[in-house]
Amino acid sequence: MELNTKKKLHALSLAEKIQVLELLDESKMSQSEVARRFQVSQPQISRICKNKEKLLADWCSGTANHERKRKRESKYSGIDEALLCWYHIARAKAWDVTGPMLLHKAKELADIMGQDFVPSIGWLVRWKRRNNVGFGTRQVLVPVFPPEPPPAVLPSQAQPPLSLKDFSPEDVFGCAEVPLLYRAVPGRVFECDRLQVLLCANSRGTEKRRVFVGGLQPAPRCFFGVNSEALPASYHPHLAIPWPEWLAQFDQDMGQQGRQVALLLASGVVEEWASFPGLHHVRLLPLSASGTTPSLPSSVVLAFKAHYRHRLLSKLAAMQSGKEGTSLAEARASITVLDALHMVAAAWTKVPRQLILSSFVQEGLAPGKTPLSPDKDTEMSPVPSGLSQEEFSHFVDLEDEDPGPRVCKEETGTEDSGREEGGFEPLPTKADALRALCTLRRWLECNSTSPELFEKFYECEVEVEQLCCL
Repeated sequence: MELNTKKKLHALSLAEKIQVLELLDESKMSQSEVARRFQVSQPQISRICKNKEKLLADWCSGTANHERKRKRESKYSGIDEALLCWYHIARAKAWDVTGPMLLHKAKELADIMGQDFVPSIGWLVRWKRRNNVGFGTRQVLVPVFPPEPPPAVLPSQAQPPLSLKDFSPEDVFGCAEVPLLYRAVPGRVFECDRLQVLLCANSRGTEKRRVFVGGLQPAPRCFFGVNSEALPASYHPHLAIPWPEWLAQFDQDMGQQGRQVALLLASGVVEEWASFPGLHHVRLLPLSASGTTPSLPSSVVLAFKAHYRHRLLSKLAAMQSGKEGTSLAEARASITVLDALHMVAAAWTKVPRQLILSSFVQEGLAPGKTPLSPDKDTEMSPVPSGLSQEEFSHFVDLEDEDPGPRVCKEETGTEDSGREEGGFEPLPTKADALRALCTLRRWLECNSTSPELFEKFYECEVEVEQLCCL
């Protein structure tokens, strides 16, 4: 009878490895004696000693799983680290971080890093185990080592505060959070239709930042199959704008351009974010605490909302005329968050540069003489048919009204028809795209289209055909 002399492998957890290091440091035991005590081989104890600094760093990080015996590195370590950094910021702000939020953020980070990666539930479970992440009671993460106090500065050495005069007008930015009821129609307003839109532009109107939108839906089903890079605006699955994330991206973009810029904010906001780490290219400048001047002029915000409302009403009218018998309520219900992102981006593009410039000058946020009042046609979108100027002005700025109950769903009505069993529309193929081009061209041919519109169609046709060849 043969005896199985193969020694069973005994791996030590991180907590046990720390005990090994403590025994070797505090007692006179040899590595062989410690190995016998923990029932492992002496070479394993030797490897623990060799990796002492790394093991202690993991132990003190507060994120390592102390019971984990082997640390297998993820294939996507960059995404791992970036997601963990975002998670720490979110928990420090006492946000409710959920699994779907982490999956959405991991995919977004992968797209930013240019990696072909689709996070799964299994990957998320392993990521949580690797980084000792668990969901439960809200808690504010406290650093393992308290930050060192800043060195004392004598009054004569204190740096003077920055002002607008220290920056060129092209490098002075203002921003505003704009609540938007994205499916509102005259007489019908619902709270669950609310989005939070962050607009940002420089005082010359020559540079508009990509629109940032926060919504109530953590993963709108209209986003199924959509590449996040193709979204016309950045989407965050929470109404509260994640300022740390947005400021970090703004600072990174300005660093890549080699610029130092100023961002105008309310004094209270500047005090809250003054200590935000990592801002090297964006300086936060507070507005007067006693004044009521917004950092992005209100006339700019109203112009944006007017263009959005006009585009929404035009879209609803086209949907009603395109399918006979479609009611306004049915057309409204078929507007999705993805539709809203496209209309938000289009409305922000339509806000004229001259309006932004004149508004900053009138508010005293940019140097220059106060310009003559611009033509109203350049400020506001034209009034849609069927509404008076007064009715449209009221419709543009209705977010402060008392909304109706939360009885609507994100996507209903006509959009639900033709879905697959899983609840999602089948993704369009290349053949579908080419057939759609033929249909659109035929429709233009039959409706006395101008040559200028055909030129735009030809440009679109070439781009689609090139994409189909990839």
